[in-house]
Amino acid sequence: MTAIDYINYAVAVLTIGLGLLGWLAPRWTMDVLDMKSGPTNMAYTEVSAVSGCLFVGIGAGVLFLNEPMAWIALGLAYGGAAVGRVTSILRDQAGSRQSWTFFGTEAALAAWLVIANTPAT
Repeated sequence: MTAIDYINYAVAVLTIGLGLLGWLAPRWTMDVLDMKSGPTNMAYTEVSAVSGCLFVGIGAGVLFLNEPMAWIALGLAYGGAAVGRVTSILRDQAGSRQSWTFFGTEAALAAWLVIANTPAT
């Protein structure tokens, strides 16, 4: 295995771990993310699905497939999250230290996964 493989696997395990927290501990996740539930409690299902099992599924999927394009797809997912986050930071004046830290992490993971796994031409 190469250093790229080890880092890719670490990112996948991190992704799965974050997903497990979102899925199995949605209230804790919502507290960390400064989110509140409304009258229908729909927020809990949203966190379990989007901040939870979606991450578990894509993390497990890239480990199972272990193909460059799968790793790039995970990078594009992190890139999409980074774009959405920075858009909200700028549009909604939501630039807390935590928001910028999450953005930086998402952008760094996106860049790593896309650049490191793009085949040389």
